[in-house]
Amino acid sequence: MKPFILSIISLLLLNTAQAQHPLRLTIKDAHSGSPLPGVTAQVKGTTITAVANDEGVVELNNIPAGKQTIVISTKEYKNITLQLEFPLPGPVADVIMTATEDHEGHEHDQEEVVIASTRSSRTIQNMPTRVEFIAGEELEEKANMKPGDIRMVLAESTGVQTQQTSATSANASIRIQGLDGRYTQILKDGFPLYSGAASGLGLLQIPPLDLKQVEIIKGSASTLYGGGAIAGLVNLISKTPGPERETRFHINGTSAKGLDINGFYSQQFKKTGITLFASRNSSEAYDPADNDMSAIPEYERYVFNPRLFFYFNDKTKMDIALNTGFEKRTGGDMHYINGDGDATHSFFEKNNTKRISTQFTLEHKLSNKTKLILKNSYSFYDRLIQTPYNIFDGKQQATFTELNLDMQGATMEWIAGANLWTDDFKEKPTSAFPLRDYNMTTAGVFIQNTFNANNWLSIESGIRGDYVNDYGFTFLPRVSALLKYNRSLSSRIGGGLGYKAPTIFTEEAERVQYAQVHPIDKDANKLERSYGFNADINYKTKIAGAVDFTINHMFFYTYLQNPLILKQQGSGDYRFENISGHIDTRGMETNVKFGYNDFKLFLGYTFTDALTHQGSTKTTNPLTSKHRINSVLMYEVEEKWKLGLEGYYFSKQQLNNGGSGRSYWVTGFMAEKLWEKFSLYINFENFLDARQSRYGPVYNGTVTNPQFNDIYAPLDGFVINGGIKLNF
Repeated sequence: MKPFILSIISLLLLNTAQAQHPLRLTIKDAHSGSPLPGVTAQVKGTTITAVANDEGVVELNNIPAGKQTIVISTKEYKNITLQLEFPLPGPVADVIMTATEDHEGHEHDQEEVVIASTRSSRTIQNMPTRVEFIAGEELEEKANMKPGDIRMVLAESTGVQTQQTSATSANASIRIQGLDGRYTQILKDGFPLYSGAASGLGLLQIPPLDLKQVEIIKGSASTLYGGGAIAGLVNLISKTPGPERETRFHINGTSAKGLDINGFYSQQFKKTGITLFASRNSSEAYDPADNDMSAIPEYERYVFNPRLFFYFNDKTKMDIALNTGFEKRTGGDMHYINGDGDATHSFFEKNNTKRISTQFTLEHKLSNKTKLILKNSYSFYDRLIQTPYNIFDGKQQATFTELNLDMQGATMEWIAGANLWTDDFKEKPTSAFPLRDYNMTTAGVFIQNTFNANNWLSIESGIRGDYVNDYGFTFLPRVSALLKYNRSLSSRIGGGLGYKAPTIFTEEAERVQYAQVHPIDKDANKLERSYGFNADINYKTKIAGAVDFTINHMFFYTYLQNPLILKQQGSGDYRFENISGHIDTRGMETNVKFGYNDFKLFLGYTFTDALTHQGSTKTTNPLTSKHRINSVLMYEVEEKWKLGLEGYYFSKQQLNNGGSGRSYWVTGFMAEKLWEKFSLYINFENFLDARQSRYGPVYNGTVTNPQFNDIYAPLDGFVINGGIKLNF
């Protein structure tokens, strides 16, 4: 009996052993083919797991017979799922994994980011053009600091500087790589809604709550969307509805007497969808320097942006949007603003604006890989600027229409199209001074190609031809390349030509509220033309197996021929002149990121050398920091806490009067407590109180007729703001 029982046990053990099977896999990177150590493999529904060794080999044992699911995963790569039948008929081929991110500039873990600004809808890791993006949690954190406008979203990026142009109205423009704001093109979903007269107060009138992401291209990008993008472009990408309803409210108050109330709703239904954004932003006048002049003006603004989506079928969809903004803004003497002004306390600057624009997009798929897109926008902008000595009152009407064809292939994508842009400005006569009316029409055609030569080289090239009435034809080629040396090291290199049509709407004219500024003379003024070049290198790795490390270093150069300069005449009037020299800007940017558990540290450095050349004379461009440092330390416990400490250094800036401002640091601290449906936050912005009025007078002359100095540092100083965010 005993031998029989032993025989049965032996047979069972033998059958059990025969029912357990091994699996050996080699894991490799899709681009470099190099092995991937540290990858985890697991038999789904069991505790059978293993980790790949230094050669990328992973071995699983004791796998039950029959159909099994093998899940292969790691943080930096997309998960792979294998369906295998055990016992296997033979060896399994190598497993090829694709990276989920490029760790470029600003990065977002486990997120596939599609970039729209290059027209080709590709993920950022496969984009030959260097694009920085701000999205997700980073965008929300910046919105905590300034929920009423996008200045903070942009100002804290390396190589980008928001330049205040009015001491009393707080108007500001954006500078990229040391060039004036007029050389940066700001788009909303690919539409040029903030150009010409409409650029006035633009940065102050775009709240961030309805934005999905912000995309920044530094360097010449005129080939993509036409003139005006010599320094670069900023594309504000709006949120679109998903199947789940999104309802958000953001209420914010400041120690500078400001109040922001923002609301956003979106939802997709069967054949339709909707997004709706509305806000009220206001502030009382604020004078931290106690010099009788407002550092923050008194203002009240209302914004209402509905957008409708129609999904007719699998091939055709359409969306229609309306963007509106109405604001009254008064800065100047605090006594005047508060209603107790007199003959002495009488200086003011009023800005009353109305902004209305429409957006229309129709997309139709001709086949699985070919689509036709029609876009149109209409913009109306009405602005009144009034001081005791001047009135500037005008209306701008602009249209933009584009038709493009997108053809995608396995290794190549072609995009070809044509667009028409009209811009008409009419000034209301308020004096005998010549009117600044103009009418500009630009017709353009373009073609762009993206070629994936192999798994380590992608090339994006394009040409554009624009005809600008009164100024003729301009030809704009552009090329960029992406090289992936291995899964840790990559670089981008690119360059192109650009141009800018003459306009009175510049930072220089804003500083004098357009008083005594003569109109553009089409017979004397001409197109500004440029070429630009940039190259970067990007490296990512793990330090000691626990610390994520990323570094991106970029070099840039831009040459601007016959720049348009505002010059004061002997009579005191101002005229725009194309100088016979050129402006060039050169420099570099470095971005470094460390990540360890719940901590993230961002470090950035920008070196900008911007010079104006006239004959043998060479001068430094005013109001540009040659050296700038960005530093942000974040601590985040997911869905519970966010803590942030930041510091930004600005070196001395050349001033228009030949002097220089002083260097300074701007520091901030933010804390946010999160619950499932809402969060509370507080932000201590500029808590060291870096303020230009602490370093010297903001204006000269009398309080009745002040002559304002260049603004190179903050005027509002230390401000505390806090609020609540609701999410349903």
